[in-house]
Amino acid sequence: MKFPLGRTIRRTTGRTTWALTAGLALACLPALHVLPATTAEAASTLANTGFEADGTGSAAPSGWSEYGTTAASFSEAGGHGGSHRLSHYSASAYKVETYQYLTGLADGNYTLSGWVRSSGGQNSAYLSLKNCGSAEQRTDLPPTPNGKWIRLVTSVKVTGGACTISLNSDAAAGQWANFDDFTFTPGSTGVPVKGADISSLKKNEDYGGVYRNSSGTATDALATLKSSGMNYARLRVWLNPADGYNNKARVLTQAKRIKAQGMKLLVDFHYSDTWADPGVQSPPAAWAGHSYTQLRTDVYHHTYDVLNALKAQGTTADMVQIGNEINTGLLWPAGNTSNWSQTAGLLKSGAEAAKAVSSSTLVSLHLAHGGDNALYRWWFDNAVAQGVPFDAIGLSFYGYWHGNLSDLQANLDDLSARYKKPLFVAETAYPFRLDSKDGWENVIDQSGELVAGYPATEAGQAQWLRDIMNVVEAVPGGRGLGVFWWDATWTAVQGNGWDPADPSSGNAWENQALFGYNERPLPALQWFKHR
Repeated sequence: MKFPLGRTIRRTTGRTTWALTAGLALACLPALHVLPATTAEAASTLANTGFEADGTGSAAPSGWSEYGTTAASFSEAGGHGGSHRLSHYSASAYKVETYQYLTGLADGNYTLSGWVRSSGGQNSAYLSLKNCGSAEQRTDLPPTPNGKWIRLVTSVKVTGGACTISLNSDAAAGQWANFDDFTFTPGSTGVPVKGADISSLKKNEDYGGVYRNSSGTATDALATLKSSGMNYARLRVWLNPADGYNNKARVLTQAKRIKAQGMKLLVDFHYSDTWADPGVQSPPAAWAGHSYTQLRTDVYHHTYDVLNALKAQGTTADMVQIGNEINTGLLWPAGNTSNWSQTAGLLKSGAEAAKAVSSSTLVSLHLAHGGDNALYRWWFDNAVAQGVPFDAIGLSFYGYWHGNLSDLQANLDDLSARYKKPLFVAETAYPFRLDSKDGWENVIDQSGELVAGYPATEAGQAQWLRDIMNVVEAVPGGRGLGVFWWDATWTAVQGNGWDPADPSSGNAWENQALFGYNERPLPALQWFKHR
């Protein structure tokens, strides 16, 4: 490409346009491949953390060093908190690192926190802590083609008093990344909960479903999940389901398997004979016609009965959900949120029963639409005002329904500050392909339904789990507990369909499981090991 000297050229990185003369552009073109790295200067504290020291167009931000295609790293207008940011961009393919080398640090754990956004599609784009006396730690940038900022964190153990803070891009022409407002402070992060719902596993196995390890050998699905880094399993419990699965007896059996793998257990009470969610909260048939007062007793006795039986067999629940996706309450019509005092009374009965069995069991309340902060404020303000006891907040967040990752992060941040409770994503998933294995129409089966930047591929699914775990890890105050993948083992098996009362119904979810159509574990599982 050639430009007449002296004419202004404009290009866009992120959402801001900047200009340079063509003469300067031509002078910089060879540097895309051959300019040496700028000299690293050691310091004891992170400098120019908001990239405000140099203004627009600086090719070497003060305090930072560069390596690789150095012309692709520059400060420009359009910051997260201030007026400027660091951008990685070039009209040609590039690979660049912008870094600071710190010395004189006290040994211990440190966390890097910063705000980022990215076009997505790069070979790699990530924050890194390296040369710290321990293994390098990385956090990848999620795609944010909508231009919204996301805060990321990554932690490392420093031994030897030094560490390199590194911002990296390996990208094709036109791909971009923005960075701003960094801190490097003592402390560590991480997510203690790396879980999945496995409620469909037993029925799948009973109807002939097979799970294999990465080598293709038939194996116990739970053992494969555990070896992949999963440490927590979630089981739904219905009262008297039509197919006899997900009831008390089945939960007890599965709990033994879960605990035998060294995993923790979350019990998800639906208080129904079938699916409960924001659109339907039908009472079990055995409770039909019961008064509100009787329903409170029903909830207490059912919750206590299941949890006490788990405790008696040595598999005490580590966490419980009092209801499933209870945006609009539970046990309609008595427990509908149109009557908050009655909603609260039912929730109190469940929470009190759980604590009566085991005071160490965490009581969580779980809503859907995890990007809707107004919903969560309204709901939990009412719960708190009514004196509903809870230890943690669970959110469902499916990116194709519930907004952007930045919406989830904003909601998590606000809930953490407002209620001072741990938070976790109780449900998420993403397709690794769009076609159906069993011929039944999948919930997500069109490219137009996908989240921008996340293809329906094995790599796209893995990227989704990676990025949602990154967002949860970044919740302030260490209140991000972790993530549960929804029904990770629900593969296509004839007889185990959506409707427990209809054996001919199919599975609309097999393309979002964590086992592929070849029955082997998918790459997404490996991200449980990296957090």
